[in-house]
Amino acid sequence: MITNLLVANRGEIARRIFRTARQMGLATVAVYSDADAGALHVREADQAVRLGPAAARESYLNVAAVLDAARASGADAVHPGYGFLSENAAFAEAVMGAGLVWVGPPPAAIRAMGLKDAAKALMIEAGVPVTPGYHGVNQDPAFLASQAKAIGYPILIKAVAGGGGKGMRKVEGPEDFAQALGAAQREAAGAFGDDRVLLETYVARPRHIEVQVFGDTHGQVVHLFERDCSLQRRHQKVIEEAPAPGMTPDVRAAVCAAAVRAAQAVDYVGAGTVEFIADASQGLRPDRIWFMEMNTRLQVEHPVTEAVTGLDLVEWQLRVAAGEPLPLGQDQITLNGWAMEARLYAENPSAGFLPSIGELEHFVLPDTVRVDTGVEAGGAVSPHYDPMIAKLIAHGPTRQVAARRLVQACGAVQVWPVRTNAGFLARTLSDEDFLRGEVDTGFIPARQAALASTPPPSQAVLSAAAQGLLSQQAGPESEPDNPWRTLTGFRLNAPPEASVRLYRDDGPVTAPLVAGPLSADVLLAADGSIVVFEAGEAFAFSGDAPAFAVGEGPAGDGVVMSPMPGKVVAVAVAQGDTVVRGQILLTLEAMKMEHALTAAFDGVVEVLSVAVGAQVSEGVVLARLTPAA
Repeated sequence: MITNLLVANRGEIARRIFRTARQMGLATVAVYSDADAGALHVREADQAVRLGPAAARESYLNVAAVLDAARASGADAVHPGYGFLSENAAFAEAVMGAGLVWVGPPPAAIRAMGLKDAAKALMIEAGVPVTPGYHGVNQDPAFLASQAKAIGYPILIKAVAGGGGKGMRKVEGPEDFAQALGAAQREAAGAFGDDRVLLETYVARPRHIEVQVFGDTHGQVVHLFERDCSLQRRHQKVIEEAPAPGMTPDVRAAVCAAAVRAAQAVDYVGAGTVEFIADASQGLRPDRIWFMEMNTRLQVEHPVTEAVTGLDLVEWQLRVAAGEPLPLGQDQITLNGWAMEARLYAENPSAGFLPSIGELEHFVLPDTVRVDTGVEAGGAVSPHYDPMIAKLIAHGPTRQVAARRLVQACGAVQVWPVRTNAGFLARTLSDEDFLRGEVDTGFIPARQAALASTPPPSQAVLSAAAQGLLSQQAGPESEPDNPWRTLTGFRLNAPPEASVRLYRDDGPVTAPLVAGPLSADVLLAADGSIVVFEAGEAFAFSGDAPAFAVGEGPAGDGVVMSPMPGKVVAVAVAQGDTVVRGQILLTLEAMKMEHALTAAFDGVVEVLSVAVGAQVSEGVVLARLTPAA
């Protein structure tokens, strides 16, 4: 029996689990780092216990601190959420050793599936088809290069431990193998403390299909159908849906049965996800879908399964952890309609998807779909954790209806001054190929330039910005009845076609004044900017020409600055080197990802001011280039 549940996680993950726990009448305990002291999940719990400083390794990943928090709060169960310690067998054993209920799979199952090479060997023994490749123990770079050649390029390098796309690199040919191997090993070591990798054949048109499974302590294992997670960027999932488009009854039967066999092979208990890669070049076929890995936890995208089955997966987890049998048998679990989830990230797609951090001065999310978030207006996006700030989940009777509802929801997002990918998500979901179900893991990379580019401001945006400027100049906003705020029919002694000059980062624009109410949502920001929201994008304007900040110059001045706080993990050039446009100069690790900083033009490295291992702040000059003679 569980009465007091500690969630060893943060943000929207903790809030999601608390929501179900409260509905079941359980008391809740939050844990937090110094960076999260005022966070929503902390305020919503019945109790909250500090773990340590902002860095995850000193707080959320500190097993001793989490167990101390459980003892201090009187918790009798620990739910790890998803991420952080959720797939850590040693943590599971420590929780159970402390006499607490572990809301997760057995440590032995976590270990069996935690290392991809061992897991694949186990799956072969269980009769589950696996992707062809090299899954052995020899990690000598020359040997791995020879195996890659034997497999045949292109190949995929994958970290043996962990998941989420970290430690993964596609390699097109032998000339790129050494660099890709080094980057994958570096990222794997940083993320999982294990730099070992395996090699797999690269499927030309891969679909990422996963099956939600559940087991209990009474020997039952069921599946809750499949999800499609093919829309990815840098191997990170962006949009997920259930069921998978183009799925046929025979393929569903084959893949779901394989997932159940995989779970049974490790005596699985609780929620898990068995991930498969499908060759979609000839549509989905039972003989062209292979086991990739098993995530021994609840997934970020579990809400789409909840939407199409009508079930609460966290409730199932808690009941199974308490020793109860699964609430339903396989023949009682049914599909209803279609669901899609979009991951809203604090990042700037038009700037190479660099994470965006800072205070959420303005933060408005739609109320037409399910929203899972851990932040609020007045809060902040920290550089210490993952940049995902919300999940938007839409459900409808058909795929087209679900997509349309999610497009509208993404378009209604308003966030400032932190940038988000809302507009990118809306454009992706509106793509004609996507709407036809023609998806694979290369979908976003093939269209990234177009999808990531912020469109020019529309006439409606320009008109709203012009009216916003005049409202800003007219008087204080604190007067609610100030006629300057409504601007209906406003002319300022000018004809209806009058216009004003506004400035954006890329130069001046002429904005027309149009009589009538504002046609778009306008925010007069704290920094004096006029921000107009449309279709998920935030367009910022100023009434004055912008001045360059300290250390910054016009585009192409050769200054390479740190876009965020982080750690320099690789330096690919030396002072005096000649480089070409697009060449990688340095690699910065921040917000759990590696970010390559490249040359803006052909030139020479005049200044190189950092070395590998350096911790840098946002805005620090890392290097300076001079144009080639």
